[in-house]
Amino acid sequence: MGPDGVLWRPEDLMLYEYDGLSAMRTPDAVVFPTTTEHVVRMSKLAAERKIPVIPRGAGTGLSGGAVVTEGGIVVSLARMKKILEIDLENQRARVQPGVVNSDLTLAVSDDGYYYAPDPSSQKACTIGGNVAENSGGPHTLAYGVTTNHVLGLEFVLPGGEVIRTGAKCWDTPGYDLTGLLVGSEGTLGIVTEVTVRLTRKPEAVETMLAIYERVIDATRTVAAITSRGITPAALEMMDGFTLRAVEQATHAGYPMDSAAVLLIEVEGVREAVNEQAQQIESVCAMNHVRTVRRAKTPEERALLWKGRKNAFGALGRISPNYYVQDGVIPRTRLPEMLQYIDEVGEKYDVRIGNIFHAGDGNLHPILMFDGRDPDQSQRVVKAAQEIITRCAELGGSITGEHGVGMEKNELMPLIFSEDDLEIQRRIKDLFNPDGLFNPGKVLPTGKMCGEIRVQVGAGV
Repeated sequence: MGPDGVLWRPEDLMLYEYDGLSAMRTPDAVVFPTTTEHVVRMSKLAAERKIPVIPRGAGTGLSGGAVVTEGGIVVSLARMKKILEIDLENQRARVQPGVVNSDLTLAVSDDGYYYAPDPSSQKACTIGGNVAENSGGPHTLAYGVTTNHVLGLEFVLPGGEVIRTGAKCWDTPGYDLTGLLVGSEGTLGIVTEVTVRLTRKPEAVETMLAIYERVIDATRTVAAITSRGITPAALEMMDGFTLRAVEQATHAGYPMDSAAVLLIEVEGVREAVNEQAQQIESVCAMNHVRTVRRAKTPEERALLWKGRKNAFGALGRISPNYYVQDGVIPRTRLPEMLQYIDEVGEKYDVRIGNIFHAGDGNLHPILMFDGRDPDQSQRVVKAAQEIITRCAELGGSITGEHGVGMEKNELMPLIFSEDDLEIQRRIKDLFNPDGLFNPGKVLPTGKMCGEIRVQVGAGV
């Protein structure tokens, strides 16, 4: 891969000890392929020598999926960043995995298109990483997650074999291997090319900020909007603690004296958008909203979204460390779940802020702590585990978009039976028989789970 395509010095390898969640171990080497052939040759070498391989995008992941657990080679796909084809006539694009999410939208924006999945880290995260984690974002409610926008893949198996799945068209015959690969977190293969669906920009957009004196009124509004048959493009919620931190950092125009806000967006044909916005305002009023503000200009809309997208960074200004969780519940259970989160915070003496995709029940409680204090780290991990366990008990999931990685692999039995997990192990063994690709991720290992969780909590 050339003299600048491999890192091995300790001071260089340190930069690849961690991702957006945690630090684990230093890799033995980091390589930077620029072609599929590079990945093939590297995979063959690793298979011959029985060396673990850890695929990595931009390192923004929040479940420890791109960190080393037992040594090995980190394969950074950041230099495979070419947009290979843009086919606007068919609303498709082919890209290498290192293309940054927002760069794809920028490439087609002037022609009236965009790439719909929009994680908060979209200015840094890559399409390949999005595929690995099946990433979502604020507009998931209307447009779905990454798997709903990926039509085909090229990927490399651990032995170096190259497989192509899917095509530009919908619903190709045979087993849906594309769907199987999306969300597999690098445990089945390394993605080297992605065919995605592009979306036409809507004719009209209305962005509204609904302001509440009580959190429970905001949560009841969420259920009421969806029960009316209204599906906003986005329906986000922040509690008072979080929005005040965001406002101090970004000056987005959020009220400093409210208990919660809903950021609501509807889009489509102009007449339908205006009608939906009026219906939403009516529902908000029925649930004791203080006021509903509509963004009057594109700049005002962009500022409101800037506050939401930069929320995690804003909280980093007021706490040395924080641990972002990612549970999912039925949205009708939001009021009781938020109350439960408050109770867990009091139980463990942990300050918890809430920001989440309220429309689809995807929670992101943010637990504040000081990682230099072992006691705080332990309490945060215990509190987080109780929150995720409660999500599963309410009929939800242990993750909505951040993936399982090494953070939650030992919690998989909360939502899967042993038979379920055994089938998943067999699938993994078919693709990755020696377990060399991203070992210790997704499926329970039955060992070291307690120690890993503590390190995750302490290293956020």
